[in-house]
Amino acid sequence: MVDHDTGRLVWAHPGRDRKTVEKFLDLLGEQRCELIKLVSCDDADWITRPVAERCENAVICLDPFHIVKAATDALDKVRREVWNDARRQGQHQLARELKGARFALWKNAENLTERQQLKLSRIQHLNHRLYRAYLLCQQLRQIYRVPAQDALVLLDAWLKWARRCRLEPFVKVARRITEQRERVEAAITNKLSNAAVEQVNTQIRLITHRGFGYHSPWAVIALAMLSLGGLCPPLPDR
Repeated sequence: MVDHDTGRLVWAHPGRDRKTVEKFLDLLGEQRCELIKLVSCDDADWITRPVAERCENAVICLDPFHIVKAATDALDKVRREVWNDARRQGQHQLARELKGARFALWKNAENLTERQQLKLSRIQHLNHRLYRAYLLCQQLRQIYRVPAQDALVLLDAWLKWARRCRLEPFVKVARRITEQRERVEAAITNKLSNAAVEQVNTQIRLITHRGFGYHSPWAVIALAMLSLGGLCPPLPDR
């Protein structure tokens, strides 16, 4: 658990389930749970449900990374479908080109190399279905790069496009976003993500690496709280 205002690690505990989240909420207490205003997380039920039940005044913001990842996974499913179809139909040239297109399709458009741009241009001419999936993925990424008011309009347009795109993986993503739309929009309007949490996770992995592993998770947690939680334990007198 990380404080978005300070970026400090607040609490850590072994486990990755609902009971672990509830342990934190129990320690926080009913009064302090009511003071929480914003919570960023992914859409896992074991996180969102206890938070929604115990923190009545909190607005849940779904982490943009996980939403974009869902679209990236959908894009890769379409790529594999098109590749398999090309192999079954004996279109070996198309299959070879699609096999090496994965990184070009995944990469941000502004970071493409000249060779990757040519690869996408070839896909645009060879397979409109896959290129449409690529555009859908890029459009969803763009939602999180524009001002909030523009992003909400763009999100509405994206959902309409995805629902009628005739690409089942993206239809499923559109359905998932629609079901969680209030929480997706909350992340956009409040400009909140799991970036602070991921930064702390990276530093915890570094702590583990420096120690060449630990026999107990509590040793890692103690070091993490000391270095990332802003703790200053009293030292013994001389």
